[in-house]
Amino acid sequence: MGWLDRVRHKFQNDMLQGKESLILGIETSCDETSAAVLRGGREVLSNIISSQVEIHRQFGGVVPEVASRRHVENVAVVVNEALAKAGVGLGDLSAVAVTYGPGLVGALLVGVTAGKAIAYAKSIPLIGVHHIAGHIYANFLAGGMEPPLVALVVSGGHTELIFMPEHGKFQFLGRTRDDAAGEAYDKVARSMGLSYPGGPLIDKLAAEGDPEAIVFPRAWLEEGSLDFSFSGLKSAVLNTLHNAEQRGRKLNPSDVAAGFQASVVDVLVEKTVLAVQKTGVNNVVVAGGVAANRGLRARLRERAAVEGFSVMFPPMSLCTDNAAMIAAAAHPLYARGLFHNLDLNAYASLPLTKWEEGPFVSLEK
Repeated sequence: MGWLDRVRHKFQNDMLQGKESLILGIETSCDETSAAVLRGGREVLSNIISSQVEIHRQFGGVVPEVASRRHVENVAVVVNEALAKAGVGLGDLSAVAVTYGPGLVGALLVGVTAGKAIAYAKSIPLIGVHHIAGHIYANFLAGGMEPPLVALVVSGGHTELIFMPEHGKFQFLGRTRDDAAGEAYDKVARSMGLSYPGGPLIDKLAAEGDPEAIVFPRAWLEEGSLDFSFSGLKSAVLNTLHNAEQRGRKLNPSDVAAGFQASVVDVLVEKTVLAVQKTGVNNVVVAGGVAANRGLRARLRERAAVEGFSVMFPPMSLCTDNAAMIAAAAHPLYARGLFHNLDLNAYASLPLTKWEEGPFVSLEK
């Protein structure tokens, strides 16, 4: 009996016995090595994250080669720690879920290879997960709303508005045409002499500054557009800092941060409101690292109260890259008996629509 037949046999037995799923998630798309165990797709038994921030801080950003090597060193240790904390062994698992794109391809390959090895050794389903879908599903770990909903995805590499009519289905409403919001945060922080990662430091400074002291432009684009653009804003901040330096004028860093953040948050919030109006849904979830931003959280909650829709943010611990969100996104596929074969590859660029289309192998055949 080959691997595929063994996997189908185990899955069918688990379904007949009504066994609650135990999914191991693995996330290595950038500079966090993470493994988690989820029971029933919602209960987090463990979520171990090994961050490389201190290593990459000296370079002012993530170095792909360094990140990949660290993943190789850490992945087995992190997986074993996640299993131990959850109180389960590899033989107890129902499936293994792994991020296979988008991200740094060398880093992704480490996780994909580890996931394949576990799936083959234990004859369990292998489920490849889209990284952005994982961020969206981080919200479901906090309970609450179900599709249909609008997702605002804001991170270092992505700024997108996505309509999710049902589990596993995604329609793009708008996306960034140049820099992502998180990328703009990091570049502005670097120009202000702040360390990496710059987003949390800008957020902290902004809370102490006056957003009206230095007003930066808002890129609304053409009327009714749900796309984003932050390159012009980034250039405006850099020009303001450069001009002040040339004139020997000292700017208040808190005011610069407050003005910059006000511009970003205004655009993110108002376009999210427009997306709600266009789709007619009443549920909004926010996903990605910038979902931890206090200014964004406060402003979007205010607008949601005025406009009459509900908004949910993931817990702070689930805003950054983590494996619990990957396992959560895999659960609806597992429940439908869909998984990937052992030829699963890693992709630096992977459209969300390609993930939902497969190719999948059905465990029910």
